[in-house]
Amino acid sequence: MKAWQFTGTNKPLELNEVPEPHAGPGQVVVEVKAAGVCHSDVTALDDPGWMPLFFELPRTMGHENAGVITEVGPGMEHWKVGDRVGLAPVMSDGDALGYGKWDGGFAPKLVATDDNLVKLPDEVPFDLAAMATDAGLTAYHAIMAVGGAKAGMKVGVIGLGGLGYIGARVAVLSGAEVYGAEINAETRKLADEIGLAGVAESITEFKDKGLDLIVDYAGFGTTTSQAIETLAEFGTLVQVGMGRLEATINTYPIIINQLSIKGSKSGTKEDLEALYELMKSGKLNPPMNIITHAEIPDAIDKLRAGGVIGRFIAQY
Repeated sequence: MKAWQFTGTNKPLELNEVPEPHAGPGQVVVEVKAAGVCHSDVTALDDPGWMPLFFELPRTMGHENAGVITEVGPGMEHWKVGDRVGLAPVMSDGDALGYGKWDGGFAPKLVATDDNLVKLPDEVPFDLAAMATDAGLTAYHAIMAVGGAKAGMKVGVIGLGGLGYIGARVAVLSGAEVYGAEINAETRKLADEIGLAGVAESITEFKDKGLDLIVDYAGFGTTTSQAIETLAEFGTLVQVGMGRLEATINTYPIIINQLSIKGSKSGTKEDLEALYELMKSGKLNPPMNIITHAEIPDAIDKLRAGGVIGRFIAQY
């Protein structure tokens, strides 16, 4: 089978012929039906700091996957051939699909374990399911599990791209009053679709709204400091975005308003299950750009260039 593989920093993905996988003990083989292309794929290709995550090269990339089980190994009899599944990317030891010793979904088939497998409801299509495994999982975990968004809360979301769209929409569906900040004018046009109470270029425009929670999905330094300046007394900032890894912040509002700052990354299988339940309703439909397996490198180039609205999802 053909697989798009990482061979080293600042090298394009290579399309290589690789053997079809088989399930060992505690494993299943999944026929990939949809695989998402992520900004972290771009970073892994471009940033030498990511090399320690790749134990062996070449490695088939692709950590956002959904598909159908085609082979069940010993000890995995609680799954069966034909089961529809989404794949949470992170293993219990911190490794992940598409990194370390695990091949990802930029190929027709991959090996997965109970660490990854989540039953996919029939009502959720594979493209939406694949998006949920990373962008959806990370967004949901930050705003619900860490941030605790719920009905009656006033919530701010910084960045309305892939993660921010999902996080904001999930908060709206939970009954929160949600305000969004987004520098891209085209993306701001999604405000009504998401159900936002207001949208602006900067979250500081909503300082008078008494925001209990702000989730920063952008993380460009200034966005972090603006969130701190905007939160209401006893408010919470959840930091997700890593656009810049340093920020200059004013500690005065943290002290005077007794603010909390929390970090959030990825999520759990339980988060993914909850997200799939939301998606069953048909009320959570983030924008997607459907591509073929052959178009994955082109999608990576477009993400690298910036300005993309919606998640690239390769359908097989």
